[in-house]
Amino acid sequence: MADTRSILCHMNIVLEDGSTADSTKASGKPAKLNVGDETLSPAFEAEIVNLSEGDKHSFTLQAVDAFGESNPDAIHHMDKSKFPADMSLEPGVIVSFGGPGGSEIPGMIREVAGDSVTVDLNHPLAGQVVTFELEVVQVL
Repeated sequence: MADTRSILCHMNIVLEDGSTADSTKASGKPAKLNVGDETLSPAFEAEIVNLSEGDKHSFTLQAVDAFGESNPDAIHHMDKSKFPADMSLEPGVIVSFGGPGGSEIPGMIREVAGDSVTVDLNHPLAGQVVTFELEVVQVL
């Protein structure tokens, strides 16, 4: 797709159990979705490409088309000494690691066993089927 455009929308991301994983309404700041620049999966783009201002649209995507499958290579076992001594190391805690070019890579602590800390660098919603509930605020 050669054309690119952006859609400003409020979005709820709902898990299979019906719970809301994220919502832009909580922050009051709509999300900007770019269509045609390959930042979204083809399946996601196909769902939003024809939306107009005021439209409400809900759709469910499999993990591969949403946040990707969980990659076992993104799960790392690290020595507890690599973390600041005052850091709370418990399952569910998000930690940040330095990435290429000064970027930050978030990781979630999955397990702490003795001096070993298991950190998952997958997106927190990787491997999950999710439903997106969109309300288009503006087409840019």
